[in-house]
Amino acid sequence: METATRDDDLYTKDGTVDICGRRATRASTGLWKAAGFVLVNQALVSVTYYGIYNNLVRYLTNVLHQSNATAASNVNLWTGTSSITALIGGFISDSYLGRYWTTTLFLFVYLLGMILLTLSAALPSLKPPSCDTGVDCQPASPAQTGVFFFAVYLGALASGAYQPCNSSLGADQFDEENPDELPKMTAYFNWFYQSMTVGALLASTLVLYTQENVSWSFGFGICTIAMGLAVVVFLIGTPLYRNHGPGGNPLVRVFQVLVATVRKMGLKNPNDASLLYEVADDKPSIKGSRKIQHTTNLQFLDKAAIILPSDLEEVNPWRLCTVSQVEEVKCIIRMLPILLSSIVYSIVYSQMATLFLEQGGTMDTHLGRYKIPPGSLSVFENLSILVCTPTYEWFLVPLLRRFTKHPKGLTDLQRIGTGLVVIMLSMVVAALVEIRRLGVARDHGQLDSPAAVLPMSVFWLVPQYFLVGASEVFTFIGLIEFFYDQSPDGMRALGSSFQLTALACGNYSSSLVVTIVNGVTGRRGHTSWIADNLNRAHFDYFYWMLAVVTGIDLVFFMVCAYFYKYIKTVSFSNE
Repeated sequence: METATRDDDLYTKDGTVDICGRRATRASTGLWKAAGFVLVNQALVSVTYYGIYNNLVRYLTNVLHQSNATAASNVNLWTGTSSITALIGGFISDSYLGRYWTTTLFLFVYLLGMILLTLSAALPSLKPPSCDTGVDCQPASPAQTGVFFFAVYLGALASGAYQPCNSSLGADQFDEENPDELPKMTAYFNWFYQSMTVGALLASTLVLYTQENVSWSFGFGICTIAMGLAVVVFLIGTPLYRNHGPGGNPLVRVFQVLVATVRKMGLKNPNDASLLYEVADDKPSIKGSRKIQHTTNLQFLDKAAIILPSDLEEVNPWRLCTVSQVEEVKCIIRMLPILLSSIVYSIVYSQMATLFLEQGGTMDTHLGRYKIPPGSLSVFENLSILVCTPTYEWFLVPLLRRFTKHPKGLTDLQRIGTGLVVIMLSMVVAALVEIRRLGVARDHGQLDSPAAVLPMSVFWLVPQYFLVGASEVFTFIGLIEFFYDQSPDGMRALGSSFQLTALACGNYSSSLVVTIVNGVTGRRGHTSWIADNLNRAHFDYFYWMLAVVTGIDLVFFMVCAYFYKYIKTVSFSNE
């Protein structure tokens, strides 16, 4: 008994191992000393990602000479790809390599993409000749466009695949079975997003300034250096990381449940759930994963765990599945409505990298003697996050805890819903500011001078950027923690990719929405809402439309949240 107690104090209880595959010790692995390397790595990777994201639309219009609508569409497609590929990384991690090795693999792929991107911006033969704004410019050749997009999409693939594995690896450094370490996991998610924001802040200042005032190649070069440092920092932390090994192909387990359910569809579920199939208490149902308690919803799936006499002779996983395996599928199904309701948020969020930036390009960007690149306005989004995150954690959570009695102050779903309200307000503010901008253009006779700088400060856009940042503190951080916490142990990386999947679907949908709105509003000789001449366009109408759609989505989300059932796992210590 004393030996068992000493082992519990010495080793982690959640099944994690060190890099050599030995059971992880609490003293020498994990906690902030290991998570710190993940956070620094994330900050450096964010310098790279946002160094591209913040100013990509201007590179496409000013260097590759694409139209505003085409550039906005391409940015949305690229951003969507850099998110949807999270499913690839999550799948590889959970199935074959584990979080550590998948993160390492895609960090090197990311670095290769950045080297190619820097070369495409540096070599004259890989870009069209420069020309003055407002003049018909020579478009990029197919070869020039192909090289650029190959490089930037290689980075998008790596960025998405790396992200859920890295965030999950950081969370794995805190033992969920240890009451002293568990509260630190919630703090970790807040600091994880803070580290992303610090990187984005550097990208919005140093990188953007370099791109606009020195050269694009130097700006992308800074991103490449940051990527190289990210690889080095991550590898230095290797001996300290706690790792969850791969638990096998989760898609196979899902299909096994579905096939077994269909085969036993005609059977009646037993009244006693304990009669359903589960492996012995001292064995995990899925390698390295805790068992999941039975739930009473989606009961038709329980048929996959009904035991027939023929099943006892030789267990066939395509005929008989464990309760935990069935509950894995239930968890995924329960999370899908939350994922779907997050897509509208992502559509609205994507406007910050496209329409907000195009608005800023028509306004006065001077701050005293200094000229601020329009893309640098995202610094106010970053500052909003840096201010609101500690404010939420240190002040709002203790205050809310008094009323809700919840240890987090708000549940993850309540936190996500609050962010939906805030981003809806950002669209209202954006519409009001755009009405004023169009008024200034009209009053100064510049409606047909799209290249002219309006006598209106670009800092009028700060409130909408600030509100978007505040919404991220609630919705994005809430989604990251929600999908990690509600995913079964054997699907943690794949589940963590759902937040990025929602972002990807939002960006793809935004591109589709822009195309549809352009087509519908530009018929019969009318100027479309998102025309190349922003002074004749009507971004304000588009923002009002998004505010209304977000309000409808909020109602849908509240219904989904009300009926959601949280996962309940069985601790290793209770088996």
